[in-house]
Amino acid sequence: MKTKEQPRIVSETFGSPGDPAVLLIMGAMASMLWWPEAFCRKLAGEGLFVIRYDNRDTGHSSKYAPGEPPYTFDDMADDAIRVLDDHEVVRAHVVGMSMGGMIAQLVALKHPSRVTALTVISTSPVGIDTSHLPGMSESYKEHAAAGEKVDWSDREQVIDFIVSEARVIASTAHPFDEKRTRAFVERDYDRSGGLLSATNHFLLKNGGDWKDRFRAMRIALLVIHGTTDPIFPVEHGAALAEAVAGAKLVRIEGGGHELHPDDWAVMIAAIAAHDRAARARADPSPA
Repeated sequence: MKTKEQPRIVSETFGSPGDPAVLLIMGAMASMLWWPEAFCRKLAGEGLFVIRYDNRDTGHSSKYAPGEPPYTFDDMADDAIRVLDDHEVVRAHVVGMSMGGMIAQLVALKHPSRVTALTVISTSPVGIDTSHLPGMSESYKEHAAAGEKVDWSDREQVIDFIVSEARVIASTAHPFDEKRTRAFVERDYDRSGGLLSATNHFLLKNGGDWKDRFRAMRIALLVIHGTTDPIFPVEHGAALAEAVAGAKLVRIEGGGHELHPDDWAVMIAAIAAHDRAARARADPSPA
């Protein structure tokens, strides 16, 4: 029997390995840089050992032929566990954004003994019927349609498209900084060696049947969701929170599908408080 080759998954840490671990999982086509270093350092400042990593087909991690991803979402959930193993972390608070939020849900479902708490940001439920929920905004649909004409091997076209995407999904409560965004996208593109392989993320399938499994989950869940998210309207976050007993929903007023610096304080405070509460429930003995 042929053994499947394990991918190379590149990660980076912030804070002390002796502190409770938080594993950050980013979304489609996005390397770990989309968890900004300043965000990670502020989170580590809450007494947490923060780990971010490049998903397959992003950053410095393993890449595959475009259009032929030999892996599933379930494989990506297993990648997260391998990252924890690489850092000798037994259990972690898993935090995922967008597609990374879906992967984080799978991590909790597949490997519950490795998860102390779960936080998902700007994502949609896994294994729950979402057909009745609002879909993408018309402006985002138009933008996505334009993406079909992009030559993903052309650096300037790709950078222009991703900057325009960042503008479409941005918060309605804060100004959009195009200069800063373009500089960041250029850096991410060049570090990754291009984003052609990253388009594989849009072709991924689930490797298992997770229907209704989330309703029985016992891991503490926090949902953070912008109220003006144009990809997954806030109703998606609310549906997920409603499906899990004891889950908490934090609404970012005017928030889009992004980690805007002006929202970091609220997000980081919520994640840190959720982590402390989950650990207190696991170990109720006085300090």
